[in-house]
Amino acid sequence: MKPLTNAEALTAVKESITQIIPDADFTRVEPDDKFRDVLEFDSLDFLGLVERLTERTEVRIDEEDYPELTTLSDAARFLVERTAHRS
Repeated sequence: MKPLTNAEALTAVKESITQIIPDADFTRVEPDDKFRDVLEFDSLDFLGLVERLTERTEVRIDEEDYPELTTLSDAARFLVERTAHRS
């Protein structure tokens, strides 16, 4: 899989969130807001998001990476960096 652009990574994050919370209102979420708080994600929702992002982007996301997935912009940056460094 080719490296993701920031826009592609952000789309992947938003679409994956929408699979978990179909009525997620991204107009309420600023790029640097903690989306789990704003969208009322619980722990199981978050694990579902990790699973969907892994399936969609083929990026391995370990538990120590979870703090990188706090905001929409952080999550997109994480995916961009991980896809850029694949061999």
